[in-house]
Amino acid sequence: MTQKSPSLFDWKIVGPAIVDSFRKLDPRLMIKNPVMFITMVGAALTTLGIFTGAASERGFILQLAIWLWFTVLFANFAEAVAEGRGKAQAESLRKARKDTIARRLRNGREERVPAPELEKGDLVVCEAGDVIPADGDVMEGIASVDEAAITGESAPVIRESGGDRSAVTGGTRVLSDRIVIRITIEKGGGFLDRMIALVEGAQRQKTPNEIALTILLAALTFIFLLVCVTLKPFGIYSATAFSVPVLIALLVCLIPTTIGGLLSAIGIAGMDRVLQRNVIAMSGRAVEAAGDVDVLLLDKTGTITLGNRMATAFLPAPSIKIEQLADAAQLASLADETPEGRSIVVLAKDQFNLRAREVAPTHANFVPFTAQTRMSGVDFPALNGQPARSIRKGAAEAIKNYVQQAGGKFPQTVSQGVEDISRSGGTPLVVADGGEVLGVVHLKDVVKGGIKERFAHLRKMGIRTVMITGDNALTAAAIAAEAGVDDFMAQATPEQKLQRIREEQATGHLVAMTGDGTNDAPALAQADVGVAMNTGTQAAREAGNMVDLDSNPTKLIDIVEIGKQMLITRGSLTTFSIANDVAKYFAIVPAMLMATFPAIAPLNIMHLHSPTSAILSAVIFNALIIIALIPLALRGVKYTPIGALATLQRNLLIYGLGGVIIPFVGIKIIDILITSLKLI
Repeated sequence: MTQKSPSLFDWKIVGPAIVDSFRKLDPRLMIKNPVMFITMVGAALTTLGIFTGAASERGFILQLAIWLWFTVLFANFAEAVAEGRGKAQAESLRKARKDTIARRLRNGREERVPAPELEKGDLVVCEAGDVIPADGDVMEGIASVDEAAITGESAPVIRESGGDRSAVTGGTRVLSDRIVIRITIEKGGGFLDRMIALVEGAQRQKTPNEIALTILLAALTFIFLLVCVTLKPFGIYSATAFSVPVLIALLVCLIPTTIGGLLSAIGIAGMDRVLQRNVIAMSGRAVEAAGDVDVLLLDKTGTITLGNRMATAFLPAPSIKIEQLADAAQLASLADETPEGRSIVVLAKDQFNLRAREVAPTHANFVPFTAQTRMSGVDFPALNGQPARSIRKGAAEAIKNYVQQAGGKFPQTVSQGVEDISRSGGTPLVVADGGEVLGVVHLKDVVKGGIKERFAHLRKMGIRTVMITGDNALTAAAIAAEAGVDDFMAQATPEQKLQRIREEQATGHLVAMTGDGTNDAPALAQADVGVAMNTGTQAAREAGNMVDLDSNPTKLIDIVEIGKQMLITRGSLTTFSIANDVAKYFAIVPAMLMATFPAIAPLNIMHLHSPTSAILSAVIFNALIIIALIPLALRGVKYTPIGALATLQRNLLIYGLGGVIIPFVGIKIIDILITSLKLI
């Protein structure tokens, strides 16, 4: 069911996240942001100018300082707060261990202790519903265990003492029965500890656009810094008075503050757009990176597939009608509350109109599933001339033993059907009525509807899809072909997923990863865009930089389109900002030098009143142009797939030319107003 799309400004949803972000904010993230750093330096210098400047200069310097500090505290700080959430990627994993209470056996008595206090060799009791507190071996009993949170695979597994099925992993959940576990690892050496280490070692790379913008801003800042520094000795040489506060104000006017004030508005708008599609992004940078993604890694279970094994077909034994098999399978599943059992009831109803029937008058006795029997079913006593019946549904091996004990035979055709289903990646459940085998129910993890077409769309966008699963290669190949992915990784471990992403990134690719399990957390933390499914574990949601509320992996198509629109919007506004800064340079500097060098008067094409009025006009224009461009930054420039060259030509024509013309006109109008109003 699709969840209602939240609003970016819905305090009930976003408020707690913002409060938590402030608590986890790392100030170093603000320094690492080049735009933020440039703006902070400019604001600090301007504040210094207030205290060192003459009384006549402090008025417009104060206006400049207020505007710049507003940019620091509002525009860029919002982005730093969002990024601060990434510093807590491993917190949920630690919390999972800390909050788990173990039932330790000491001298034949149980005592409750926190999981981190367990030591190697301790005996722990786990019953149905308990979370296994640490890695160990089953010493007593047998149980069905849900390992989906760790392996990502939905099918429960049987764990019992002795043999190769005795090992259990901390963080998994016991579904049935009771087992006693001996802890086999030292403190800090378990699966969750390994996941924590991998998550903390993962580090997202900077995107090519982010690197290019950093270089561009640094270069422009250096150039204008050099200009302002050389003006002081030049003024001494030419007997022109250039005070330090005026030079500071000039520097702050010329450095790329326009794009600095707009980048966060672009990022916040991108976050709001993906939120309208039921995706929560932790930062605008994550949405922007999606625009450059060309490789998508997807976890199979719960992402490509529904995550629960569902009944898809009834395969009757020889001389058995399919309706008879469906009827018996439904009867054996009426009291089965597992997703598999409910799916059998639904399939029988849909295919043969077999509705759930009233069984109370028959005095039926339902047999629940247990890990020991690996079967469930129903017993009907002899009543009203009808013979007694014992219907069972379960694993092939368990049903075979049951049928043979009842004096029946297990048909070779049914054995072949069981083998074929297993080889195709499905799960066979055999149905028997007493000593007679009725046939097989085919269970499989169903591929989500319409996903093949969505993957074809991603392929057209130049994105290569790779399915990751813990299944064997044969099963993985079958599901990959059905889903329509380009490649797959079978029997993948968390370390292999992480390594695959790093290899793709090392070859210049930008990687997106979708997943829902704890075993996906390291890869989600390393990926440029980590989209965690909302149905996944808390660890996965913490590690990703996006959460899909609908748990639809192909939502990445919408995310990529929004990311591309963000890139185009930023490119357009960056073009305008650069042209704007260059235009301000050629508008202000001639006005400052004209009194000393009358020969350059022709360059003062706007005939600005004085150097002071020129700088103040530029400051006011800067503030007004950012306000004027915020609606465009929030709305975004329309994304049309017209190619990089055509996009560049459009940007130069519209935003480059506009960035040159508008400052000349705007600064001149402001200069006239402040002069006529005698503000200086």
